[in-house]
Amino acid sequence: MARSQAHRALPADLLASAAWQEACRARDFARIFRLVKVKAGIYPSRIAALCGMTPSRVGEIMAGRRGLAHIDVIERVADGLRIPGAMLGLAHRPWEIPASSTTEEKPPELLPAVPREPQRTEAAEELDDLLALVDGRATRSTLTALRSSVQDYWRRDNAHGGATLRPAVVGHLRYVGRLLDSAEAGLRHDLQGVAAELARLSGWAYFDARQYSTARTYFVQALKLSHTQGDSLFMANVLSCMSLLATYDGNPNDAVALACRAQDAARAVGEQPLVMSMLHLREAFAHAALRDAQACHQAVDRSRDQYERSRGHEPEAPDWVQYFDETKLLVDTGIAYARLGEPARAEPLIAEGLRRENADQQRGRAFHAYWLASAQLQLGKLDEACTSAGLALGLAAAIDSPRVSGHIQELHRQMLPYAREAPVLAFEQRMREALG
Repeated sequence: MARSQAHRALPADLLASAAWQEACRARDFARIFRLVKVKAGIYPSRIAALCGMTPSRVGEIMAGRRGLAHIDVIERVADGLRIPGAMLGLAHRPWEIPASSTTEEKPPELLPAVPREPQRTEAAEELDDLLALVDGRATRSTLTALRSSVQDYWRRDNAHGGATLRPAVVGHLRYVGRLLDSAEAGLRHDLQGVAAELARLSGWAYFDARQYSTARTYFVQALKLSHTQGDSLFMANVLSCMSLLATYDGNPNDAVALACRAQDAARAVGEQPLVMSMLHLREAFAHAALRDAQACHQAVDRSRDQYERSRGHEPEAPDWVQYFDETKLLVDTGIAYARLGEPARAEPLIAEGLRRENADQQRGRAFHAYWLASAQLQLGKLDEACTSAGLALGLAAAIDSPRVSGHIQELHRQMLPYAREAPVLAFEQRMREALG
């Protein structure tokens, strides 16, 4: 699918017109696209390119045969056409907020071995380069410290969300890239492994911030670095992240292909049942987004079978998949069913997962509370759904994860048909208090 491309702002008279504002309030994208064509001279093929869609999809929307409901796709249209976020009931878009010249983050170039960012002239980066010269060559102690930092970043991401970690993680990635320039042969391979992990972590942090294009750039870097090393298992790990990103970004067919390719990469290593269990559930998420019930259930069954095989079995699984325990299997299976539209199957699994999870897993618990509320709302359990939504809201207020916040806003929209009911009114009051 085409990526969105930059273009100049829409005409001011179009943005100010009553017809435009009414279409935006209603999120009537058929009217929005027609007005963009007539008033701004942007034709459907160009709309498709700007918004990361196919021309046929744009044509179906303009003809009223297809709508847009997924929040991530709506945001992509807002960004592609430069529609101010408030007009579509969204938060301010990143391009509406002036960027600071000293803090702007830019994605690195896609090099096969050493990730770098385009050269800049800011004083902060010049200082980084000077300090790197003073630091000299990497040592085994440097490598140990870097690995410890990566582990700490993952702990902080799990507890507090990844959005605020981006500057530190990207800075570490640049630093490792400079170390690779002068690394001895004995350290270079290990440093490339650290760089791959930092690139994956950077991608994950941008994914959690819902900046999907930048996230994809870093995931591709991680994939290239792990390919250079011949690390098929880590390639499977990165491909699984890209599959999840594609599911969120409204490309479920790509998500299925990426999950299946990840499984192929893992199989090339030999017996890795825990890794395969996680990868089959990523595939199940993608099938659920496609509403392919049979394929989803088959993937869930394969995941469960592989998990049973992993109990006290075979080679030790890599560190990056150790999070995938029985609790995670339960709750992710429930999420797959919730995505599929089978809330009666989903609710008990997600509820049990929440009961088992550690209290310090705040982002995961907030995410899972959202899915529990969504399943309960589908079942017509309004009181329970609002209680679960309140839990998600409380947890989200303590972390920095735009991905979780976006889910809660989506849940609020799902509650609009019940807007006069007491539990929903109470939840809306909590939302107003949480948002200040």
